Amino acid sequence: MALHTWLLYLVAALGLSLTPGPNSLLVLTHGALHGHRKTLYTVAGGALGFLALIALSMLGIGALLQTSAQALTLLKLLGGAYLVWLGVQLWRAPAIQLGAAAAGSDARASALLRQGLLTAISNPKALLFYGAFLPQFIDPARDLLTQFIVMALVFVAVECLVEYLLALLAHRIRPALERLGKRFNRACGGMFVAMGLALPMTR
Repeated sequence: MALHTWLLYLVAALGLSLTPGPNSLLVLTHGALHGHRKTLYTVAGGALGFLALIALSMLGIGALLQTSAQALTLLKLLGGAYLVWLGVQLWRAPAIQLGAAAAGSDARASALLRQGLLTAISNPKALLFYGAFLPQFIDPARDLLTQFIVMALVFVAVECLVEYLLALLAHRIRPALERLGKRFNRACGGMFVAMGLALPMTR
């Protein structure tokens, strides 16, 4: 992976990690209920789940690239269209409501780890998302395995950092998200649409 591609991927991964999703909302809730130290187990569980989903996506991408030289171009175009669709859905989504549904949740380390893991892997849309997002940064002229490892480690590291910061600042962020949730959704939705339109054209 070329340096400029890696930097672009890093910025994109950071932006995506800031987008509200099941794990980020779970981390916000656990951070507010159990504190940031205990929520590290939730973050770790989510990281394991993300690694598993990314690995599955990459196996599928790798198999497809073995069959056709034009497969990457097609995958980029389809992936870009999917990212645009996700952006439109997020733009139209209602404001975030965190609530207190998890107020009586189990605060044991094993329970928090399990909740983070299951929340990550139980979302089938995540598998489709990684399949749409990752091909935008693949260079077919370079070693695929090395690129896959770099992308997986960078994405999970960024996701863990962002989620830990969410847990650390949960009490301050939560009211703002509930108050400005619709605007935040639209900002994130616009980012998805922009990426979906721009990334397939990059080389």
